[in-house]
Amino acid sequence: MTNPAPRRVLATRDAGWAKLLARRLARAGVRPNAISIASVACAAAASAAFYAAPSVGPGVRSALLLLAAAAIQLRLLCNLLDGMLAVEEGLKTRTGDIYNDLPDRIADVLILAGAGYSLRYVTGGVALGWAAAVAAVFTAYVRLLAGSLGATQHFIGPMAKQHRMFTVTLAALLSAAEALLGLPPRSMPLALAAVTAGSIATAWRRAARLVTEVDAR
Repeated sequence: MTNPAPRRVLATRDAGWAKLLARRLARAGVRPNAISIASVACAAAASAAFYAAPSVGPGVRSALLLLAAAAIQLRLLCNLLDGMLAVEEGLKTRTGDIYNDLPDRIADVLILAGAGYSLRYVTGGVALGWAAAVAAVFTAYVRLLAGSLGATQHFIGPMAKQHRMFTVTLAALLSAAEALLGLPPRSMPLALAAVTAGSIATAWRRAARLVTEVDAR
């Protein structure tokens, strides 16, 4: 038997603007599963912007990287609101847990692999993006494996979802500045390496807690 799907602790759920926005969306007939799907659209927009960035001039490249950063944050906003609509607004459906988790994995891959393709003219850039994507998905796999075994699903870092997205957003902003200043792309390779290493450490920590909990039964 699996445990009910837990929720990541987010201070922004208690923010007045978040509660107001969730309430208005609910009254407008928006449903949480639709918001979950919208998060993938935001991730796809970020991925497309990343992919296009290396093929254009510095000004447009900078704008595309800023667009990618904004789309990543919109993805996180969708992740916040779908849960609020489901729980706080009482709109949870039987398929809600599927829509809550599966789109997240797709979004992670789109954003992180896309960030790698923004470095496709940099040696090892694409490989870095895919390594970050695989490592990110593996952190979620370990968490969900715990749930399937009836154990606690841990959202600990050091590179949980919000940390990954903050790291790549910051790198996109710095990369936009690098493009305008004519500097070589250094921020994004460092960010993707950090996401990869941090995700591996995160998966290890979650797996260690899972083993300890199951072994103690």
